[in-house]
Amino acid sequence: MKIHSVSMIHHPRELVFSAYRDRLAEIAAYIPDVREISVQKREDADGVVTLHNVWKAQREVPTALKVVLKPESLEWDDYATWNPTTFVCEWEIKTRVFREKVSCRGRNTFTVEGERTKVLLTGDLEIDMASVPGVPRLLARRIGPQVEKFIVSLITPNLEQVNKSLERFLDDQG
Repeated sequence: MKIHSVSMIHHPRELVFSAYRDRLAEIAAYIPDVREISVQKREDADGVVTLHNVWKAQREVPTALKVVLKPESLEWDDYATWNPTTFVCEWEIKTRVFREKVSCRGRNTFTVEGERTKVLLTGDLEIDMASVPGVPRLLARRIGPQVEKFIVSLITPNLEQVNKSLERFLDDQG
């Protein structure tokens, strides 16, 4: 399932790009439903920065799902490569639940639009429903696309919220 999001941020591209890359842990305080973003690893090579961040959501798990979803289920690993020459970030997200059954990867492209920065996020989400325990194969083929579509419809507004939060963070920085 394709992921697509476009946001406009009223700050210069270089500032938006570097804040997104270098200050995401601070920006987390501005993002609803995110408790924390922590940098696990950072490597700099010839200007290209490779990051491994862990995101921790701040959401209440519905009582009926607490048997299946533990608090660590609301965490995910974000692996990203930031290229300041092209103003592109290639990323991959690894879930903590059904890790080998979910594939989510894409790119953020930062372009200049007058005095603003356009952040174009494109990606793909795939869930191998056939290998999820308890889901019959015939049903998996039929519901897999619906599950992916549902998840994309939930995460797209959150992706856009990250950009709004980044903008508020930069506004507060003066």
